[in-house]
Amino acid sequence: MTPFHQYTKKALFFILPQVIVTLVFFIWPAANAIWQSFFYSDAFGLQSRFAGFSNYIDLFYNAEYGRAVLVTMIISVSVTLLTMGLGLALALLVQGRRNGARVYKSLLLWPYAVAPAVAAILCRFLFHPSLGWIANALQSVGIDFNYMTHSKQALLVIILTASWQQFSYNFLFYYAALNRIPLPLMQAAMLDGASAWRRFWQISFPLTSSTTFFLVVMNIIYSFFDTFGIIDVITHGGPEYSTTTLMYKVYNDGFVAMDPGGSSAQSVMLMLFVVALTAIQFRFLEKKVHYK
Repeated sequence: MTPFHQYTKKALFFILPQVIVTLVFFIWPAANAIWQSFFYSDAFGLQSRFAGFSNYIDLFYNAEYGRAVLVTMIISVSVTLLTMGLGLALALLVQGRRNGARVYKSLLLWPYAVAPAVAAILCRFLFHPSLGWIANALQSVGIDFNYMTHSKQALLVIILTASWQQFSYNFLFYYAALNRIPLPLMQAAMLDGASAWRRFWQISFPLTSSTTFFLVVMNIIYSFFDTFGIIDVITHGGPEYSTTTLMYKVYNDGFVAMDPGGSSAQSVMLMLFVVALTAIQFRFLEKKVHYK
């Protein structure tokens, strides 16, 4: 047996477990969702009849689904901008400190270690209309704050909670990217009289463009899927569907309203939407990325 065949067998041996996991937990459920989206079925899946594309067509006439698309886009854009902006700003501040840098890094990384559901419980107590000290502080200055009845306030609470839980992820990558910038390059810019803002805009930010592109993709995926736990704990998609995202609507229609066919069609549309959005990002944003 040639060495090539020996290495091939070893490679297959180590790859096979991951392939099995991918097939069982990703490929098979996705294929089953696609198949089920073409059928009308009862809540238990005991009886079904062929529906064709009716489940998909119904989505275009469903006002709640259109609103879920809008809410998802608002949360996605807001969380991405907030987490990336805050992560970059804190990375710049920590990078400039010599003393206590490890302490700052440890404290700033803690929110990422908190599960989304736990972060949601913490913020639920902070923003609770009766018990939360943030809500009480806002009410003391004359602001009528009650996210349980005001849709815009509920959406704001979801965005702030998701941003707080995710900004550490952005901070970590930006901090690593900034530390890779050659120090002589920054020193030469300082000798030329470049201000801190000019050094950031013309040197630091362009050299972290690959990290920025990666974080844009990851934050959008996080906003689409990982905010589910936050929404379920704090608002349950309300009030008046103001915080119901595409992911939460898939769950609500499938496991609460007991509509497997419609929920499967929504999950397929969500998958296509995320794939298309990611492809657009690679098509247009990657052109501005500098890898060297």
